[in-house]
Amino acid sequence: MAEVLRTPEERFLHLPGFPWPPSYVDDLPGFAGLRLHLIDEGPARGPVFLCLHGEPTWSYLYRKMIPEFLAVGGRVVVPDFFGFGRSDKPADAGVHTFDFHRRTLLELIRQRDLRGITLVCQDWGGILGLTLPMEMPERFERLLIMNTVLAVGDVEPTPGFLAWRRFVRDNPDFSIGALMRRACPQLSATEAAAYEAPFPDARYRAGVRRFPDIVPVAPDDPGAEVSRRARAWLSSEWRGETFMAVGVQDPVLGVPAMSYLRACIRDCPEPLLLPEAGHFVQEHGDRVARTALERFGLAAA
Repeated sequence: MAEVLRTPEERFLHLPGFPWPPSYVDDLPGFAGLRLHLIDEGPARGPVFLCLHGEPTWSYLYRKMIPEFLAVGGRVVVPDFFGFGRSDKPADAGVHTFDFHRRTLLELIRQRDLRGITLVCQDWGGILGLTLPMEMPERFERLLIMNTVLAVGDVEPTPGFLAWRRFVRDNPDFSIGALMRRACPQLSATEAAAYEAPFPDARYRAGVRRFPDIVPVAPDDPGAEVSRRARAWLSSEWRGETFMAVGVQDPVLGVPAMSYLRACIRDCPEPLLLPEAGHFVQEHGDRVARTALERFGLAAA
């Protein structure tokens, strides 16, 4: 593999609201030479909450949800995709493919032997994560879905997504902190800086730049076929519980996209609509998590 970058630890010294120590996996099968970061908190035998972030964020996005899942005795596993957060960052954009990142998740689940999983996903966390239960249905029990999509290649991409893709192409070194503050005005300057922390300079951002271009938008795009199989499986074979929360202000994957996704998931109930939230629903995650846990019958006594 070409150059692999590792963000210096001192970049992560000031992470408000994020007290959990880092954990690393450097022996993931099929990913020799790469170190994956994850948060892994709570009892080993507790119900597992596998929380998957999107672009351009990292596990810091889940800081308001992690305490709610821990409070009900859950084991909370929050990995950073390669190229994001504290995980290693392949500098070659060609490394970042749909299959590369999907295989990362499959191997992590197997290696950690995660079972009784509630998949908590948003953005790329859902684009990839929602294709996993059909591969290992015995491991998944619930879905907690926030603004995301199944990228099946036979549905017209939203104008908001096309605008986002153009923006990233035209501004390859855009300020992630500034983006997050525009999307989430309630963020403090130090919280916005925490989102920027993984990327000391443009060399570290190959994954950020690449992700919009690898979303399957045509039937033959890599990842589209497996996403269509996941759509068929979720609509007919899924037997677990589902909870959906929608940030109404999201211009990329808002109510229309989530309404379509809801129709693709067997017995998916009416979503929780958050009129004040945008794309990064996890910034309202304490409320989302508590409501979902109540619906799942897992709320703290």
